Amino acid sequence: MRKIIHVDMDAFYASVEQRDNPELRGKPIAVGFGSKRGVVAAASYEARKFGVRSAMPSVTAQRKCPELIFVPPRFEVYRAVSMQIREIFAEYTPLIEPLALDEAYLDVTENLRGLPTAASTAAEIRHRIFETTGLTASAGISYNKFLAKLASDHRKPNGQFVIPPERGAAFVENLPIGKFHGIGPVTTEKMNRLGIQTGADLRGKSVAFLTQHFGKAGSWYSTISRGEDNREVRPNRERKSSGSETTFHDDLTDPSAIEREVLAQADEVWAWCQNANAYGRTVTVKIKYADFRIATRSRSAAGSVRSQAALHEASLVLIRSIYPVEKGIRLVGVSLSNFEHANGAQLDLAI
Repeated sequence: MRKIIHVDMDAFYASVEQRDNPELRGKPIAVGFGSKRGVVAAASYEARKFGVRSAMPSVTAQRKCPELIFVPPRFEVYRAVSMQIREIFAEYTPLIEPLALDEAYLDVTENLRGLPTAASTAAEIRHRIFETTGLTASAGISYNKFLAKLASDHRKPNGQFVIPPERGAAFVENLPIGKFHGIGPVTTEKMNRLGIQTGADLRGKSVAFLTQHFGKAGSWYSTISRGEDNREVRPNRERKSSGSETTFHDDLTDPSAIEREVLAQADEVWAWCQNANAYGRTVTVKIKYADFRIATRSRSAAGSVRSQAALHEASLVLIRSIYPVEKGIRLVGVSLSNFEHANGAQLDLAI
């Protein structure tokens, strides 16, 4: 029987900003840009009381909370704090599977500190995080990843919750489908139309029925409806890509302005690559036109992109392949994929 902890920082980006600027404490803030095309990256708990959520358009967030304060994101600071937290995790277990800068799974079946229970281990980790960073974290503890993830939401913020083996199936049984991790709003709506409102309803459907309506995911839904999940914590889980994109306040048509924004996104990607010591072979540039049509341009090489200049050059060649611009552009993005760690050849820039 595994002992799994899911650690989730509380309103991470927003909490870092409130920690670093006392004037923001206790106030509704959103990390992001308050422009007409901005998007909320994170919201403080004070803002969440008004219904402000991450991924919400900034104009909608401002309408829900007129007193909302927008704070530009500082990803280099968030990455640095995340590394501090990761170092704390490593003192308790080598089995760490990061999901993002602000959350991770830990397998503490055999914790390095010799603590008697997973709950006491989670409590000590949360205390250490607060001592080191001044930030609070919530934790879910259970015998598998699916339930640990559900449990971490149960006592937020700054709390923890345990789902022991004898209560796993019953916990899922009473849970609304919309609360299931991995089942989004569209799938929830479809399940509701099929008469599936709770975990008990889901468990009552056959695998054949679920596969008929949800394809390959059907067998997974059947498994988690019973509180089962055999996935291991994968400490070496490799990220498949790194990307950055931005939406503009006004549509861009001037090539120099477009290229300036492309290079800014390439710099974000490069910063991540250096931090992770991972370099990709495939460069992709994404654009979204004013009419919301999306276009991408990609190029791969036998070896990885090993310098910021090479990434800049590849990104510019790709974006220039869309010229002349017939419509305004509202978004650009750059990403690297097909990661490798060995030295590789520079990108072949032929389109």
